[in-house]
Parts: sequence; structure tokens; C-alpha cells
Amino acid sequence: MIFQRSDAGPAPRFHLFRNTLQRIERGKDAMALRWQAFFAVVDLAILAFFLFGPYLRAGPSYLIIDYLIAVWIGAELLLRIVAAPTWGVLLRRPMTWIDIVILATLLFPDVLYNFAFLRAMRLWAVGNSTLLRVGLRRAGYPHLLDVVRALINLLVFLFIATGFVYTSFFYNRPGEEGFVDALYFTVATITTTGFGDITLPGTAGKLTSVVTMIVGISLFVRLAQAVVRPNKVHYPCPRCGLQRHDSDAVHCKACGEILNIPDEGD
Repeated sequence: MIFQRSDAGPAPRFHLFRNTLQRIERGKDAMALRWQAFFAVVDLAILAFFLFGPYLRAGPSYLIIDYLIAVWIGAELLLRIVAAPTWGVLLRRPMTWIDIVILATLLFPDVLYNFAFLRAMRLWAVGNSTLLRVGLRRAGYPHLLDVVRALINLLVFLFIATGFVYTSFFYNRPGEEGFVDALYFTVATITTTGFGDITLPGTAGKLTSVVTMIVGISLFVRLAQAVVRPNKVHYPCPRCGLQRHDSDAVHCKACGEILNIPDEGD
């Protein structure tokens, strides 16, 4: 007797579930964009929890919210594992490792609080999402994509630098005083204002200040370039590989190859 496996078996259902997750992760249709918007809102809420952590740390609700976020990130990481085509692709994604570290900081807040500032990287994920690109295109502002991403990168670095300075140098100060001092120092250092009224002690403090100034200035320059640079579109030339062209370009400026750049419609 020959038995035939039903199409409604576990394997087809699993592949259907994986395809749905991949569609949500990278799709541009209405359903995928709604889910991406939902995940983006959750990411912003997690960032808000990180920013208001110094105010909530003494209350009983802090650990409850902390572990709820841990459950969410753990579930999201599990779904990302299911949706990944291969383990190699999954392990090459920066957000995979960042989420693992974030999950560890949430599960062991008393031990790994020094790495809590990495939660700001959730905002970086929003800046590199399909939702942002498609949203700006549908709103009629596709030329602002590079500007918005440069601004998000600057904000992410500001949050990360503030978090690192706070947990490394000002964590034991009462209430919100330590976090405000860390934010004040970071902004003054990134903008090279250098009031000097708040400084970081020791060699580690000096090195932190140097790195903050160098990276902060670089990100400011990158943002300025994105603002003043003429509008370009990302379209690789089939001959020479040049990535950026004028939106109405017919020929590649580098090699003269005829281009067929699609319009801004989806």
C-alpha cells in the first residue's frame, strides 16, 4: 500500500509560515508595511524605555517591563531565525547579534547593565528598514532617504554614547542627575563645544572623549553631505557598477552605458 502525504501536513504549513514571515520582513505590500510599522512602533517604545530607565529603575514596574521586553525580543529573534533562508545569512546580520546582547541585558539587568545602551540600535534597524524607504517614496519625499538615515545614525550614536558614558561614569549618581550629566557631556563633546564643566576622569575617560569627538564629527559631516548633495538614486550600472545616478539619467556618467532607471512608483 502506498501512502501519500497530504499537502496540509506539517512541512507545507511550516514553509507557508516561513514565506509569510519573509514577506512581512521584506515585503512592500500593504500587509507587510502594516506589520513593519507595528514593529517600528515597538522598537521606538523599547528605546523610550531605555531613555526613561533612570527614572523607572527604583520602581517595582521596572523589572516587569524589562522582562516583558525580553519576551518580545526573544520571540522576535525566534521568528527571525525561522524566516532566515540559511544560518549563514542569519549570523551575518548585525541585528541578530545585537538582539542577542540586548536580550541578555534584559534577562540579567543587574549584571549586564553596562551594555544596556546597545538597545538604541533598535532605532538603527528602523532607519534601515523597507518601511522607511517605501514610506518616504509614497509620501513624495524619496530624495530625503539619505538625509533621514544620516540623522538616525547620528541619533543612534548620541544615544549609545550617552548610555555608555552614563553606565561607565555616572551610574551611581542619584535619580536622573547621572543620565542628564551623561547626555550633556555627550552633546557638548560631539558638537566640540567643550565647556569643560563636566569631564570624564582617568585614561578611560579621555579615550572615551576622543572617540566620541571623532565619530560625532564624522556623522555630522555625513549628515551635512546628505543635505547639500544633489538628489541621486541608487541604481547599479550593469557595466561599471556605479551605484548613484541622477534620477533622470539616461546614460551612466562613468562608462556611458544606457540606463533604465525605474520611476518612483511601486
